[in-house]
Amino acid sequence: MNVAVIDVGTNTVLLLIAAVDAGGNITTIVYEQRAPRLGAGVDASRNLDPASIDRVVTVLLEYHAIISAYRPLKTLVCATSAVRDAGNKEEFLGIVKERTGFEIEILSGDDEAIWTYRGALSGMQSIEKATVIDIGGGSTEIAVGDRYRIHSRISLDIGAVRLTERAFKHNPPTHPELEKAIEIVENEIERVARFPLDGSTLVGVAGTATSLAILDQGLKDFSREAVAGYRLNLENVYSLFRLLRGMHAEQILSLSTAMAGRADIIAAGSLILREIMAHLKFKELIVSERGVRYGVVLREWERAGNAMPASAS
Repeated sequence: MNVAVIDVGTNTVLLLIAAVDAGGNITTIVYEQRAPRLGAGVDASRNLDPASIDRVVTVLLEYHAIISAYRPLKTLVCATSAVRDAGNKEEFLGIVKERTGFEIEILSGDDEAIWTYRGALSGMQSIEKATVIDIGGGSTEIAVGDRYRIHSRISLDIGAVRLTERAFKHNPPTHPELEKAIEIVENEIERVARFPLDGSTLVGVAGTATSLAILDQGLKDFSREAVAGYRLNLENVYSLFRLLRGMHAEQILSLSTAMAGRADIIAAGSLILREIMAHLKFKELIVSERGVRYGVVLREWERAGNAMPASAS
C-alpha cells in the first residue's frame, strides 16, 4: 500500500511517499521538505498572509508533480497549527483546492500529537515507553505512552516561529528578550508537570530536533540517515543554544544548508527544547526523522482494514 502525505505546518511543508507492508512497517520512498513559512505573522494578526499562501501553493504544485509520477493509492494533505489558528482558514482551503486540486484536512492539536507519536515510534522498535515531543513552528506537541497507546498528550501554544515573533525583536535577541521567551516557555511547560514521564525515553521529531542533530554533528548538509536515531544530550543542547542565541541569522545559515528557512527561528527552537529537557528532567533526546506524516500513513493503512498486532489493540 503506497500513500502520499503532505504536512502543511507553520514553517515547513513536508512530503512523504511511503510503502506500508502487511505488518505495518513503513518504507520511505520520497522525503522532501520546503520552508515557505505559512504562519508568518499569524500569531499577531490571526490571519494567513496572501504572500505566505502563494509560497505554500507553489510548494504544493511542486509536490503535486512529484506525487503524480508515483501514483500512490491515496494522497492526504494535512495542516496543523498555523491553519488551525487562522481566522481566514476557509479562504486558504478554498485557494488551495482551486489552484492545486488538494483538499486539506486540518488536524486538531490532539490528533497531531497522536499521529506524531505513532509516526515517531514506527521507526524505533526497541522503545517500550516514550515521551515524544514535536517542536513545530506554531505549537509544541507532547505525548506520553507505550508502543501502542498514548496515556497523556497535550498541545502547547509555543513553537519556534510563534516564540520568535512574540519575544525576539532583534537579531540576535537581546538578554531581556531571551528572559521573556524563557518565561513564556516555562509557563506553558507547567501544563505538563503531572504527566507520567518516569521510565520513558524522550524522542524528538520535526525541524528543531533534526536541525540541532545536524549542527551537533557539524554537518554542512541535511541527511535523513544522519539524524535518524541520533542521541542529543542536554549538555550539548545547552551548548548549541548558547552558540545560536548570540549569532545573526546570516551567520547561522553559514553553519549548514539545513538552516535554510530556519536560521532566524532555530535559537527559539533550541530554547524550547532546552527548557523542556531541563524542566522534565531528561538528560538525552533520541531524534526521529519521522513524525506526523508517518503517523497519518499508519492511520490510512489501518482505515484500509489492517490492524496492529493483538497486543496493540
